Amino acid sequence: MKSVRLRLLLLALLPLSVVMPLLLVVAMARWNADYDNVLIVNVESDLKIADQYLRQLKAGTGDDLAAIAGSAQFADMLRAPLHNQLRFLDQRRQALQLDFLYYLPMRNIDGDARRWPVVDRAAKGQLASEIDIFSAADLDVISADLRDRARIPLIETEAAVPTTRPAEDRGMVIHSAAPVSINGGEGVLVAGRLLNRNLDFIDTINALVYLGDSHSISRKGTATLFLEDTRISTNVRLFEDVRALGTRVSRAVRNAVLGDGQTWLDRAFVVNDWYISGYLPLTDSFGKRVGMLYVGFLEAPFAAAKLSAYWTVVLSFLSVLLLSAPLFLWLAKGIFAPLEQMSQTMGRVERGDLAARNGNVGRRDEIGQVAAHLDSLLDQVQERDQKLRDWAEELNERVDQRTAELRAANDKLEATFKQLVMSEKLASIGEITAGVAHEINNPVAVIQGNVDVMRMTLGDATAEVETELSLIDNQILRITAIVGKLLQFARPSEFGTFEESLDLAPVVSDCLVLVDHVVTKQAITVDKQFSETPQVRIDPGELQQVVINLILNAAQAMTGSGRLMLTLRAQQQGDIPGACLEVADTGSGIAEEDLRSVFNPFYTTKLGEGTGLGLSISQTLIQRAGGMISADNRVQDGQISGAVFSIWLPAVSPQDG
Repeated sequence: MKSVRLRLLLLALLPLSVVMPLLLVVAMARWNADYDNVLIVNVESDLKIADQYLRQLKAGTGDDLAAIAGSAQFADMLRAPLHNQLRFLDQRRQALQLDFLYYLPMRNIDGDARRWPVVDRAAKGQLASEIDIFSAADLDVISADLRDRARIPLIETEAAVPTTRPAEDRGMVIHSAAPVSINGGEGVLVAGRLLNRNLDFIDTINALVYLGDSHSISRKGTATLFLEDTRISTNVRLFEDVRALGTRVSRAVRNAVLGDGQTWLDRAFVVNDWYISGYLPLTDSFGKRVGMLYVGFLEAPFAAAKLSAYWTVVLSFLSVLLLSAPLFLWLAKGIFAPLEQMSQTMGRVERGDLAARNGNVGRRDEIGQVAAHLDSLLDQVQERDQKLRDWAEELNERVDQRTAELRAANDKLEATFKQLVMSEKLASIGEITAGVAHEINNPVAVIQGNVDVMRMTLGDATAEVETELSLIDNQILRITAIVGKLLQFARPSEFGTFEESLDLAPVVSDCLVLVDHVVTKQAITVDKQFSETPQVRIDPGELQQVVINLILNAAQAMTGSGRLMLTLRAQQQGDIPGACLEVADTGSGIAEEDLRSVFNPFYTTKLGEGTGLGLSISQTLIQRAGGMISADNRVQDGQISGAVFSIWLPAVSPQDG
C-alpha cells in the first residue's frame, strides 16, 4: 500500500469496521453467556419451589396422620367394632385425599410390615413420611384399583435407555406412618398417596411455578414426576390433549441424575422440543435414588428474543457505519492531497534532489504548518549538507595529522608504562625490606638499651629485676619469631610449630603489658571483659604476635585517645566448642570496600608506614591453629563507631590432653 490516501482511509476505518465488530462479538458472547446463566438460575429457582411443595406434601401428610393418631375420635374408634373402625378410617382417607389408610396393632407388625423404614420408625415411636416405591404385588394387597391406576404403558422414546418392559407397574407413593399409643392400645397408623397419574399434584406444582410469572417473556413451563426414568405424572403434552405419560428421559439425564446423583440444570430435549430444564433426584426411605422431579420452560421464546437482540445490534452497527463512512471521507478529503504532495516531495529528496519543496499547499491549519516546517527543514538540511561536505575535507586532513601524533604518543606511553611497572616492583621490594628492618631494629634497640642500663646500674643485684630480664628475653624471642613468621609466610612448609594448650586470658594480659607504653601515651582506656573460656591449642608466641598486632592497629586507628575493648568468652562454631577474643576500638572503622581486602598480603591503608603483612600473617597463624579471624565494623545508633576483630580458636579436645 503506497498510497497515503488508502493508508489513512484504512487507518480511520479500521477501528470502526474491524475493532468495533470484534468488540460487539465479544460483548454479545458475554451477554449470551450471562443470559443463559440467568435462564439456568430461573429454572433452578423453579426447581426449588417444586421440591419445597413435594417436601411440604410429605410433611403435611405426616402431620395429618399424626393428628388422627392422637385424636379422641381415633381413641374411641379403637374401642368400636371392626366395621366401625373401617368406616372411620375410610372417611378420614377420603377427607385427606389419601389412597390408603389403615391401622396396624403392634402385635400385627411382623417382619413383612417392618421392611418399610417408615413403619419400623413409627413402631419405635417416631413419625415418618417418605417416598417409597410399591411393587404391583404390594399395591394389589392394598387395592386392585390402586394397582391398575399405577400401571402406565411405556412409550418408545428417542435417546432413552433401551428396555424390554411393556409397562411401568410400580407405584411411587408418599408413604407415611404415625405411632399410636392411646387408651392402652399401641400400634402404627399407616397412610399413602399414590403419585402415578396424580395430575392434581403435578398441575399444582406447575401453577405454583409458572402462573403469575413476572418475566417479560411469557414462560411456557411444564412439570413432571419420574419413577426412575419414566414419566408417571406430567403436564408435558405428547399431542394436543394427550399427556406424555409413559415416555422416558434421555440416557444423558438419567446417568447424571439417577446414576451420579447430580441436579441437572441445563437445556434438554423434552419429548418433542427443547426446554431449559431442571431435574432433581428423589430418594426413597431406603436412601436409594428412585426417581426425579422435573420443571422446565420452553427455550424457543428466549432463543427468539436473543436472535432479535443480535439482529438489532447488527443492524444498528451497519446503520452507523453507512452514515459515518461517507461523512469521514468528505472530512478527510482536504487532508489527503497535502499529505500526498509532502510524500512526493520527500521522495524527491530521498533520490538526491535537495532543492525539492512543497510550496503553498493552500491550507493554514496544522497540515499547512507541517508543510511549511518541512520546507524550512529542507532548507536547513541543504545548507548543512554543504557545510558537512566542506567540513569533511578539513576533517580528513586533521585526522591524518592527529593519527601521526597519536602514534608517537602511544609509543611514548608504552615506554613510560614499562618504566612504571619496574618502579612499582622495586618500590614493593624496598617497602617490604624497610618493614622487616623496622620490625627488627626497633625492638632490638629497646631491648639493648634496657639491658645496658640494667647491667650498668644493678651489677650483681640483677636478681631483683629478674622479671624485667625475663620480659626482655621474651622480647628477643618475639623479634626472632617475627622474622621467622615473615619467612614462614613465604615458605610455610619449611617451618615447624610449637603449639601447647593454654588459657587465653593470661596471654592477652601479657600483651597489654608489652604495649602499655603505646596505650598510656595515647590516653587510651582499656576495657576488659573476660569470661571463663576453655583451653585452646596454639603457639603462645604466635598468639601474642597476633594480639599485639591487633592492639597496635586499634591504637593507630584511634589517633590520640579512645577506648580499647577486649572481650573474651566461650563460643561454639556449629557443634565445635571454642573460645572467642574480640578486639574493638572507637576509631573511624573500616571502609566497606576494604573489609574484604584487609587480610590480603601487602594490603595497607598507611602507605609508606607499613608492609601490609601484619593482618595477613595473623590470619595465617590463626587458621593454621584451626581457628578463624574476621573483621567488621561496630555500629551504634546507625553510625559506624569503630572496628572489631574477632579471633575464634577451637577448644582442646580430650584426645589432645
